Amino acid sequence: MSLRKNKFSQEDKFFMQLALNLASDRLGLTGENPSVGCVIVRNNEIISIGQTGLNGRPHAEFNAIKSCKKNLNGSKMYVSLEPCAHYGKTPPCTNIIINSKIKEVIFAIEDTDSRTKFKSIKIFKKKKIKFKYGLLKNDAQKIYKSYIYNKRKKLPFVTGKLAVSRDNYINSKKMKKITTEHSNSITHLLRYRNDSILISNKTLNNDNPKLNCRITGLTKYSPKRVILDKNLSIKKTSYIFQTSKKKNTIIFYEKAPKRKIDRLINKGIKLIKVKTNKNNFFDLKIILRKIYTLGCRNLLVEGGKCLTASFLKNMHFNQFYLFKSSNNFNKSTKLNVSSELNHLSFKYKKKSKINTFTGNDVVYLYSK
Repeated sequence: MSLRKNKFSQEDKFFMQLALNLASDRLGLTGENPSVGCVIVRNNEIISIGQTGLNGRPHAEFNAIKSCKKNLNGSKMYVSLEPCAHYGKTPPCTNIIINSKIKEVIFAIEDTDSRTKFKSIKIFKKKKIKFKYGLLKNDAQKIYKSYIYNKRKKLPFVTGKLAVSRDNYINSKKMKKITTEHSNSITHLLRYRNDSILISNKTLNNDNPKLNCRITGLTKYSPKRVILDKNLSIKKTSYIFQTSKKKNTIIFYEKAPKRKIDRLINKGIKLIKVKTNKNNFFDLKIILRKIYTLGCRNLLVEGGKCLTASFLKNMHFNQFYLFKSSNNFNKSTKLNVSSELNHLSFKYKKKSKINTFTGNDVVYLYSK
C-alpha cells in the first residue's frame, strides 16, 4: 500500500511529537512488543496519554483510553505506530478504539508486523473512522529502527561498545578505568536501553563485571546477562554467579562435567548447549538466533578484543559506540585494538560524534 499524501496541521505535528516522545521514553523496556506512545485530543486539548506497559502490556492505546477521565466520543487519537489489528495475548487495539467512539486516528508509520500492517486501515474504513498516516514518519522510523530489524530478520538488534585509550589500548596495569565517570554513565544508560547484555567467559573471569545499570532509580531495568562459556569455566566467586536467579542469566556452552551443569542449574542459570565450529568458536549467528527466540530484542555486547573482533568480522553489530579516552597507555599492555578499529571504520561507513559532556573523552557512534 503506497503512502497517502495527507495534509497535517501544526497542531497535528505537535501532538504526534508528544506521542513519539512517549514511545522513545520506553525504548528497550517493552520486551517483544514495540514501545508505542499515544495522545488523545479533543478540541485541540489533550485529554489522555498512554505508553506501552513495561514488558509490552498493556498497549499504549489501551492505557490511554482506560486512563481517560473524559468522554472520548468525537476525539482524535495520535499514535506513534499503527494500532494492532490482530489477536495475540490481548485483543487488538482496533477493538477498543472502535468501542470508545474515537472519530479519527493518526499514526506515524505502519506496523511492519504482517499480522497488522495496514489492516487497521481496512477496519477503520469499515467502521467509518477517519484515519491518516505518515506524520513525522522519518522521526518514527528512527525510533522503530530496532523493532523493524527484529521483525524482518528475526534477530536481536545488536549494539557494540568499547572503551579505548587514545593510542587504542583496552587495558592498563596502571589504570583501572579507561574513560571518565561521564562516559561510564553513558554505558549504564546503554544497559538500561537494552534488554540483554553479552560477554565472553574470559571477560567474566578476568574483570568480574556486574553488567547492571547503576543509574539511580533505573537499577531494576538492568539487562539479562548472556555469557559465552564453552566449558562452563565461570568462577563461583564471580558477581554474575553470586547474583544469578531465575531468568536473569543465560550461559551458552558446549560441554562440561555434570557437577558444573547441576551447580549452575541449581543457581537458576539457564544453560543452552551449542556446538562450536571447526575453529572451536561459537557460530555467532546461531547464538543470536537463539537469543531472539528467548525474547531478547536489543542486545548490548561489551566484549573484549576477541569477541568484538568476531562480531566486527561478521558485521553482526547494527551500531557501535566507541569511547575514546584522552590518555595514552604507551604499550602498558598487549591488548591493542588498532586493527579492530580499522575494521570498524572500513565496514561501518556512518560515523557521528555524540554531543554530550564526557569530560576529556570523545564518543563516536558507528552504524551501517
